[in-house]
Amino acid sequence: MRTRSLLALAGTVTALTVAAAVPASADGTAVLTTGSAGGTAAAVGDTLTAPLASGTSATLYSSATGTSGVTCTSSQFTATVTGNPTAPGTATESVTGHTFDSGSCTSNVVGVLGVSGITVDNLPYTATVASDGTLTVSPASGSTIQTTVKLRTLLGTITCVYQAASLTGKTDNSDSSITFTNQQFTKASGSSLCFASGYFTAKYAPVTDAGARVYVN
Repeated sequence: MRTRSLLALAGTVTALTVAAAVPASADGTAVLTTGSAGGTAAAVGDTLTAPLASGTSATLYSSATGTSGVTCTSSQFTATVTGNPTAPGTATESVTGHTFDSGSCTSNVVGVLGVSGITVDNLPYTATVASDGTLTVSPASGSTIQTTVKLRTLLGTITCVYQAASLTGKTDNSDSSITFTNQQFTKASGSSLCFASGYFTAKYAPVTDAGARVYVN
């Protein structure tokens, strides 16, 4: 009996030791946290912002493998947290702003002299962030994701309107980034100088909440 009791005690101590040595699991940890992975939960209503990652550009090219189109070195998005459940799960956001500084934008399209402006229309959008790092941006029901590009030409300013049903990006906790790669837009209207399809690529980092980096769990 004594031997059995000692074995039981030893087993209990071992289990407690192992439990103490293993980092806290996702239980109780929100999908979006600030400060660190598994850190403080981002609260519903918090505002998240992110500029382009340092040294990178946002591009809208005429093909997935080409380099002809529009390039901007200054862009930022703003979103509000609308849902942040326990991980693993899917957090939700309302994308309320997505801006491009036209002064930082250039175009190498033949016949185009410069970029007058880029406007993201039909905001707000809904964004979902899954625990595996997948981010999906969707428009309101019955609407589309839409971007209006105004280009200066020898014949005056032309307006190119591009639309997409949704966008998919990937988050990375190593630098609190979101990367979009070759997300396809289709021309909805515009002159022949507006390319038929636009492929959007950009990396935004760091994503922050009141100055603290945001992580996905």
